[in-house]
Amino acid sequence: MIDFIKGSIVELLPTDVVIECGGIGYHAFISLQTYSQLEGKPAVTLYIHHILREDEEMFYGFATKDERQFFRLLIGVSGVGANTARMMLSSLNADEIREAILGENVARIKSIKGIGLKTAQRIILELKDKVVKGDGADSSVLFSGQAVSAAAEEATTALVLLGFAKPAASKVVSALLKDEPTASVEQLIKLALQRL
Repeated sequence: MIDFIKGSIVELLPTDVVIECGGIGYHAFISLQTYSQLEGKPAVTLYIHHILREDEEMFYGFATKDERQFFRLLIGVSGVGANTARMMLSSLNADEIREAILGENVARIKSIKGIGLKTAQRIILELKDKVVKGDGADSSVLFSGQAVSAAAEEATTALVLLGFAKPAASKVVSALLKDEPTASVEQLIKLALQRL
């Protein structure tokens, strides 16, 4: 499985890109977010989501791992395909979609071309517990599904049972694990209680 392609841009359009790597030109579909980050750069790293079907093979490319993770969450929602997810990430950036989901802003999501009322409601319903508030791609772990260890899951569950919201608990535990990757469940809970 291809995780990323690092090479020089041969062709760049608002919807797709061709990157040469090792004498091979790789074509990938991209969002406007990624396009704006690749524009003017001769060499880039593109994070790949590979879709293989019976009759076709496609690469979807992203400038950041955060955007790719968000794309994967979106296509996991029933009724949201790869092109719809790409359209969403072209209309709004990942942080704007995250805010709309957390704020249950159906109108904001529905304003994206191709997203109806039921799909917007489904996206919010299915993803509300999977995304946590973040300041950007590199600031912290943004998705609760990226828990680093079993200790993180146990600590988060314990905090939820104590009455804290899962997204907030997950974000605090993930941040603590960045500082102290070997912390025990007890240590994580005690430190998290000080921050929540």
